[in-house]
Parts: sequence; C-alpha cells; structure tokens
Amino acid sequence: MTTEVRTVGPGELNRYADGIRDVYASAFAAPPWNEDPAQADVYAERLARDALRPGFTAAVATDGGTVAGFATAWITPEAFPADRSYGQVAEALGAGRTRAWLCGALEVNELAVAPEAHGAGLGAALLEAVTGPAPGGRCWLLTSARAEAALRLYERTGWRRVDAPVPGKAALVVLLGPRHPGRAGAGSGR
Repeated sequence: MTTEVRTVGPGELNRYADGIRDVYASAFAAPPWNEDPAQADVYAERLARDALRPGFTAAVATDGGTVAGFATAWITPEAFPADRSYGQVAEALGAGRTRAWLCGALEVNELAVAPEAHGAGLGAALLEAVTGPAPGGRCWLLTSARAEAALRLYERTGWRRVDAPVPGKAALVVLLGPRHPGRAGAGSGR
C-alpha cells in the first residue's frame, strides 16, 4: 500500500482520532518521553481543544486507512503564553527574541510517527505539510535535547537549534524552521 500524507482541518480530526491516539501512545512510550499509555487519552482530549486555536493545522499520514503518523501546529499568540514550557522558553530567549522569533509564528506542537513506519520519510513529509504555509516562513518547535532521532530529522530538514538552553529538567531546545528569518541569529545550527 502507499502511504498518503494530507492536511486535515479541525472538523476532520475526529475521523482520525483513534489512530492519532494509537500513534501518540506508541511514539511517546519510548525514551526520552517514557509516557504512560494513558497519556495518549489525555492528548486526545487536549487535541480537541487545540483544534480551536487560531491558525490550527494538522496533517495525517495514512497507510491503507491506518494512521501511521500525524503533526499539529498553530499560530503562537502575540501575548506569549506562560503555561506549559512557554515560561522557560521565554526565560531562555529573553523578551526581545521571544517576541521577534516566536510570537505570531507557526508553532509545531506535535509530530509523531508510528515506530513501525520510521525511516520512510513520513516525519519530514508531515513536518512540511504543517509548516509549508507558515507566515513569512516563521515556524518553530520545542523538543527534548535527548530526542536524538527527532533532532536528526529536524536538522536534516533544515531546522536550526537556538543556542539558548531552556531551563528545567526536560532538557528542551528551541528550533527555528528552514525559512525562518531569525535563523541567522539562532546560533550554530548544531
């Protein structure tokens, strides 16, 4: 069968909800995430709320009707949030870079590919599907420095790490997308 990657609107997400939940559970059970499978149910509930965010976009990869991967993104508010890890990101970047690089930019929230589908280019295709329409090429994401496979994917597809360690136990790093105008000031690209 052929795997298809397509962008889906918030109204279509419910059609893929069970598959997205299953991919989330299998993708984030492994290190460095080590999430309990019950967290996939929490994510499924959060996804329904996230779909209401301004600029929300999602992409799914399906193989014979089975979800093999997904990605979600939305526009980061002009008033940078303080919940979740946002406060730590703002602390690491400072107010000026946070406002210039992240506010109003497309933020990739989740990207997951089922372990059995790794190596087929789905991660790159899903990432392009949700970031292609980023306003002015401005897109960013946050991941763990311990997520080595994810970091290899991002860097291979042109994303650049910001040289500003995010405080906290999660060892998070900010990456700017391949067409982001702030890349020149982001650091080494390592």
